[in-house]
Amino acid sequence: MAHSLVGMSDVPSNKSYLIRALHQWCTDFGFTPFIAVFVDASVEVPMEFVKNDEIVLNLSLEACHQLQMENDWISFQARFSGIPKKIIVPVSHILAIYARENGQGMSFPFDPSQIPSLHVAESSGEVLETAKTGRPSLKIVK
Repeated sequence: MAHSLVGMSDVPSNKSYLIRALHQWCTDFGFTPFIAVFVDASVEVPMEFVKNDEIVLNLSLEACHQLQMENDWISFQARFSGIPKKIIVPVSHILAIYARENGQGMSFPFDPSQIPSLHVAESSGEVLETAKTGRPSLKIVK
């Protein structure tokens, strides 16, 4: 029985699969899954909890509502200081996933220079730019 091999460029990263598997492992054994995330303008998290361009998020089923773990994005609703927030994290920005209780998990190689830069969006004379703060801002171009 012959198997056709898919070219390496056609195979998506296994990172999202490993993250989902480790999340399931944590959940099955009663551990609390945490993810460490590199934060830039493409990550939607409460910025007041970001330190040194990183944030650690609790992905337990008790802490997250509407958790979606896709191949490119992880999104969910969570409360920060009692205030509900929508969280959106590109899988490319996840530095590690691990169990809070024992630290077991996996870290991922990460090089911020390898992340595709944000595209400049032009619409009705407005341009989306990345400000020095790393957050998007709108600027009217005439």
